[in-house]
Amino acid sequence: MAQVQYAGTGRRKNAVARVRLVPGTGKITVNGRDVEEYIPAAEMRLVINQPFAATQTEGSYDTLVNVNGGGKSGQAGAIRHGISRALLEVDPDFRQSLKRAGLLTRDARMVERKKAGLKKARKASQFSKR
Repeated sequence: MAQVQYAGTGRRKNAVARVRLVPGTGKITVNGRDVEEYIPAAEMRLVINQPFAATQTEGSYDTLVNVNGGGKSGQAGAIRHGISRALLEVDPDFRQSLKRAGLLTRDARMVERKKAGLKKARKASQFSKR
């Protein structure tokens, strides 16, 4: 018999995370590795666990994540967004608590592109009179 799975896609900066929630013990696996091994920073692991804390579901779902693109911070934000969306599939009543915590909103901030003639997006070379 097939096991129940809930899926959600999360995005942040250039990172995209495909998340599956399976009823279990609370183990989080990212790209085939344990979350402590993949994301060593404790603050970013707290970011990933925010949706579970907001819905009081810590330890009730195993989380399987495929994430690519961006850096570790963007990937952590994408995983958080994907978990939030998957929890909505679990129980639509979680919407209010997730929305109040701001976990369902896709963070649209992106890196500004580099402009021609400048060193970065806005930084110009130092002015010289002669």
